Amino acid sequence: MKKMLNKVEEAVDEMIDGFVKARPDHVKRWAGNPRVVVRANQKGPGKVGLVIGNGSGHEPIAVGWVGDGMLDANAVGDIFAAPPPELICDAIRAADTGAGVLLLISNHAGDVMNGEAGADLAREAGIEVETLWMYDDISSAPRDQLDRRRGGPGTTFIYKIVGARAEQGAGLQELKTLGESVRDATCTLAASLTPGVSPLTRLPMFTLPENEVFVGMGVHGEPGVASMPAGVADDIVAFMAGKILDDLPFRQGDAVLAMVNGMGGTTLMELLVIYRKFAECLGERGVELAADPLIGTYVTTQEMGGFSLSLCRVEPSMIALWNEPQGAPFFAM
Repeated sequence: MKKMLNKVEEAVDEMIDGFVKARPDHVKRWAGNPRVVVRANQKGPGKVGLVIGNGSGHEPIAVGWVGDGMLDANAVGDIFAAPPPELICDAIRAADTGAGVLLLISNHAGDVMNGEAGADLAREAGIEVETLWMYDDISSAPRDQLDRRRGGPGTTFIYKIVGARAEQGAGLQELKTLGESVRDATCTLAASLTPGVSPLTRLPMFTLPENEVFVGMGVHGEPGVASMPAGVADDIVAFMAGKILDDLPFRQGDAVLAMVNGMGGTTLMELLVIYRKFAECLGERGVELAADPLIGTYVTTQEMGGFSLSLCRVEPSMIALWNEPQGAPFFAM
């Protein structure tokens, strides 16, 4: 399989080079570690920093979401590999202005292990750190085992809402509590049509039977929970929307944020066809959109063909934060 890269072992660093050269008014490398990307203009003293460490290969999340009103720093790991604790600690140091740092951790084994270890290193260095585990994938565990769910595209709501409140100067504990509230009100379900190709091996990351769509696959190709015939988008979307709406559950009159995410190889035409049916399903349940939906390519696995649907039940204060301006270069609302 073809990839437009030079040496694969240099791809992550070259990606960062391109990013900071393309958006120098928004982001830069941190002087202390070239794998830490930070805002071009750091927050003022007394504001909590917001950080995440993650493996590369899922862009634009998370490196593309460094910017005013969202992330203060991103520890950029190798392709599909959680960054080591030392790198995460450096990102925490880069984001600290004296008010502490909230470290976001997507709920995957390597991310949790290295994230918590990185937070401990930062605490040993005298920085106040709280961690927030993020999870939203309803296919990976039942509702009564929330903390076993994987992190998925619905964590997007946390980045934006918590980032906006951090920009306003909220304290560390308030931000963690807010993030937990957003997380626990968010549900995501994904469907995969074709695999992504690993830059490391140049081979498909998994195989799918012809003419089938797998529902519930994770961002790394984790197993799905159901298969459906490919070809009729409305049937697949209606099935997935029903599962999401029943999970929280979402009820008539609930105000929600909605997201249709492309996994890297799904066209805007397809995403809009998908949203058309998703919106119809929400209307049938009496669930009301609190803002324009996010529709686009946000959380990817290279060129994987597929999409995810996410809903977050929101309160008026969350809606106001969602609508706050932000300056992340590759987060389009």
